[in-house]
Amino acid sequence: MLSPKAGAYLALFLTFLLSILNPADAVKHENFKTCDQSGFCKRNRGYADKATATGSAWTSPYQLDSKTVSVRNGQLTGVILKTTEEGSGIVRLPLTISFLDSGVARITVDEEKRQKGEIELRHGSPARKERYNGVQDWVIVGGLTLDQETTKHTTDQGKTIVSYGPKKNYQAVIKHAPFSIDFRRDEETQIKFNTKGWLNMEHWRPKLDREQKEGEPAPPEPAEDESTWWEESFGGNTDTKPKGPESVGLDITFPGYEHVYGIPEHAGPLSLKQTRGASGGYDQPYRLYNSDVFEYEMDTPMTLYGAIPLMQAHRKDSTVGVFWLNAAETWVDIVKTKTSSNPLSLGIGGTTDTQTHWFSESGLLDVFVFLGPTPKSIIQDYSELTGYSQLPQHFALGYHQCRWNYVTDEDVKDVDRKFDKHKIPYDVIWLDIEYTEGKKYFTWDKDNFPDPLGMQKQLDSHGRKLVIIVDPHIKNEGNYPVVDTLKSQNLGINNKENNIFEGWCWPGSSYWIDAFNPSALAWWKSLFAYANFPGTTPNTFLWNDMNEPSVFNGPETTMPKDNLHFGNWEHRDVHNVNGLTFVNATYEALLARDDPKHPHRPFVLTRSFFAGSQRQGAMWTGDNLASWDHLEASIPMILNQNIAGFSFSGADVGGFFGNPSKELQTRWYQAGAFYPFFRAHAHIDSRRREPYLEASGHVEPIIQALRLRYSLLPAWYTSFHTAHTTGEPVMRPMWYVHPSDEAGFALDDQFYVGDTGLLVKPVLKEGVTSADIYLPPSTNALYYDYFTFETYTGSGKTVKLDAPLEGHTPVLMHGGHILARKERPRRSSALMKFDPYTLVIALDNAGEAEGELYIDDGESFEYQNGAFIHRRFRCSSSPSSSSDGEPHFSLVSDNLNTAPTKQTSAFTKTMKDVRVEKIIILGAPKEWEGVKEVKVSEDGEKERKVVFGWKGGETGKAAWAVVRDPGVRVGRGWKVEF
Repeated sequence: MLSPKAGAYLALFLTFLLSILNPADAVKHENFKTCDQSGFCKRNRGYADKATATGSAWTSPYQLDSKTVSVRNGQLTGVILKTTEEGSGIVRLPLTISFLDSGVARITVDEEKRQKGEIELRHGSPARKERYNGVQDWVIVGGLTLDQETTKHTTDQGKTIVSYGPKKNYQAVIKHAPFSIDFRRDEETQIKFNTKGWLNMEHWRPKLDREQKEGEPAPPEPAEDESTWWEESFGGNTDTKPKGPESVGLDITFPGYEHVYGIPEHAGPLSLKQTRGASGGYDQPYRLYNSDVFEYEMDTPMTLYGAIPLMQAHRKDSTVGVFWLNAAETWVDIVKTKTSSNPLSLGIGGTTDTQTHWFSESGLLDVFVFLGPTPKSIIQDYSELTGYSQLPQHFALGYHQCRWNYVTDEDVKDVDRKFDKHKIPYDVIWLDIEYTEGKKYFTWDKDNFPDPLGMQKQLDSHGRKLVIIVDPHIKNEGNYPVVDTLKSQNLGINNKENNIFEGWCWPGSSYWIDAFNPSALAWWKSLFAYANFPGTTPNTFLWNDMNEPSVFNGPETTMPKDNLHFGNWEHRDVHNVNGLTFVNATYEALLARDDPKHPHRPFVLTRSFFAGSQRQGAMWTGDNLASWDHLEASIPMILNQNIAGFSFSGADVGGFFGNPSKELQTRWYQAGAFYPFFRAHAHIDSRRREPYLEASGHVEPIIQALRLRYSLLPAWYTSFHTAHTTGEPVMRPMWYVHPSDEAGFALDDQFYVGDTGLLVKPVLKEGVTSADIYLPPSTNALYYDYFTFETYTGSGKTVKLDAPLEGHTPVLMHGGHILARKERPRRSSALMKFDPYTLVIALDNAGEAEGELYIDDGESFEYQNGAFIHRRFRCSSSPSSSSDGEPHFSLVSDNLNTAPTKQTSAFTKTMKDVRVEKIIILGAPKEWEGVKEVKVSEDGEKERKVVFGWKGGETGKAAWAVVRDPGVRVGRGWKVEF
């Protein structure tokens, strides 16, 4: 018989389960806090409102003690003194400003009493007394070298000025009283800290007994509202808050910047909206608190599954940014104010300041400042700190077929055969939780999956892979060795009493691995060894879901904040980085199962993420709906991930919940073919949606979209290599590529793919059969339709392209670019490895173009030892020395692997027979008409002539030319002369 407690848990679990399995309504708002229901959010907003209402009479109670200021070896240190409102004395807040070699500045503020452990915890809590300072251990992997050449100058006006940066053109102007910082680039202020006076570090103080005792005078009223200081209840759970109030808040202003981007994950526009009641804006701050929000709504600042607290501000030809390094629950308010340069101008010619207000529930105030000036420099500096996007295995860029659930191993094999029968390429098939025995991870359902090795043998026979789900909750059931070890070795997350925490998720009663614990990490790695997880193979990869963590009977469908992790850190301190630690454990486990001399790159998909998660794999936008608005929202959501450093991102094609119409399903495949991560997924109650099941008239354009994706895999892989080495996004918004064009700053329904020059505008609305693509004005404003070769000129206006359902996604190719593709349809990417390449050259107005191709083995880490081919292709014209004076055109392949090794030579030999079989030139000059052959020279080979053909363009279309089978090897240097 169930105990009352277990019975209550079961009732909650069944209620939640029914809502998931029968999703009749949208997101249940009552399950998630608003700002007014979050004590520290309400307090910090109230603090800002009080300062604003007080006006010029407001003085921030924080000042930098001038006597403590020191600048040495690239670091400024000092102590900020806070005057308390209750008059209990001065609070000392140690300040460190680190000036890094890259030009990034890092500002960290701690609290001396907590730092020294000179506080008392309530309820006898075993939690740590310090503010959490361990998030950088999970997030920061480089870029912290100090700039030893910073210079300091203190003025008589109580300011300290530090010059720093690679060119020493950056300045931090630190005002002592009240404390504030202006960050300048080239003498112009770009970012301001605490100029509004909203800096707020809630210091430790003991809880006072304010009850009036008999015969004694009434105690004084508190100076501040203490109602949420000491405990806070929501959703049937009471947070005991043993450390009392400890939030941190700061106003950060971007003067002259109207657009801000970033802080994913939210289902809203790319250019972030105002949050304090402006017309067309929101009335809630953007929230960062990783949560399991199924059937999430559109156009809202509501929290979703992941959090990257990086914000970029952009104006014409200038980008700056801040990175708020805090893993606790965080909210961000945004307000934009228009200022006029002339009081009689009626707003014309003025500038817009964007004022942001950041506040987190606990932890340090720890902020990185990026002064740009370009979007590229921001993301490069950020990536140097948090790590570059993983270079995925090549198969991971192909198409992934998933649903909850393929029901048997025979079902999987049947789907696999039908893809082949219909000549549809795909690389990966996925298994959701039902493959397990009773939802126990590291097991197989013996009735439905009796032969997992045979299933994978069939997949492997044509280069395909299997992904299985493993979540962080471990079923609490007897005779299950995994949970027995978790409990006996104390490897789980604990409750506030420091006993193992029990909650409810898919298996019912569950415990959660504590991936912060080094012993838990070692144990987790052992579970994935082939001997310990029979039925898995080197072609089995992983999906980590529910890792926010999702707890069905927990507050806001997650874990109580006063739970305890390894080292006795409270869950409130680490919540947003929790998912990263779990993926890290799985990533390390996949590495550990291989021969250490020949490891394969892991593939792990995560739903929850934080800054730094880009190093470990891919993410997707969670439990979306089969609706047009979710298709439309997927583009800005994925763009936001990309500019936040997490390029390997996608959305469930077709929508997870519900059944898409035939038109929606088709349009979603056409759009999804340009997601960096391309997976179709569906709910257990949705109809089967494999592409071959679609009706005639719909299956053809879906197959066409899939084949387009596969033909462009060389360009995708090259783009991912760029992201892996520079941090630059794979999917790029207009403002990133054209930072001078103000008309494109808010556009978020079209985008570029890496450096390919491909400009994509998916059809995102029902019944639409054309697309209006905005083309920015530029000196190189020539665009070609990728499929028809029609030409367009960028003039700051839109052009209309036909986009019938049975056709292609509208794609233009920007003049001046070269991309590589493969044109032979195959069943999987593995079967394309040794296929020849086609180069597509889109000449600009000057008759020039450039592009790159990166190739490695697509699976190992040998590329780190030089085992790769990296070529730059340059097509240019130059004056001829011949008597006719006609320009001389040439296409050259240059080697970008400038430090070859023996591994370079060995890999190049494996690719010795891979050649370029065709070169297509768009915008071919009329002077080539009548030319029948071109001259080809290749390293180590005799000069030869090959067949060439020129075709004049029809009205509105470009002339184009083809070099047929030049025969040049992809790994060698060569030259084609026209």
